[in-house]
Amino acid sequence: MGSKVRLEDRECPLSTALGYVGEWWTLLLLHDAFDGYTRFDQFQHNLGISTSMLTARLRDLVDKGLLEKRPYQQRPVRHEYVLTELGRSLRPVLVALAAWGNSRLAPEERSMVLVDAETRREVEPVLVDEATGRRVDGDGFVFTAGPAAGPAFRERYA
Repeated sequence: MGSKVRLEDRECPLSTALGYVGEWWTLLLLHDAFDGYTRFDQFQHNLGISTSMLTARLRDLVDKGLLEKRPYQQRPVRHEYVLTELGRSLRPVLVALAAWGNSRLAPEERSMVLVDAETRREVEPVLVDEATGRRVDGDGFVFTAGPAAGPAFRERYA
């Protein structure tokens, strides 16, 4: 994948994150992996993606450390693609994106909803501060320059 990061954004965590998951197919492949898909033919069948595109996307996810490629059959050699710890750490991001997408739809138009696995009750995910439990999506929380910020970020967040 070619870099789409502007020179001045290289230290931005959003730019870094998009470098990992900024392509449409990447998020869909990760979503399938969270749903338990591990094999090339499963991804291909579910997504309707071309063999060459899927091969490239899976290679990229392995190279970035989001998936691990493991042999599951020797003759002929076949591989499965399993989420790594880094890949699994993206689940909250996918949950939040799906919830955001669903929030733009009427309830009867939603094809997938998040539910509590035990009660099957639909849930609404929110992002909260671990220490206080307060929602962080309002005006009470802002970005500021971090310890590694360069001059441009320090100026932006002064």
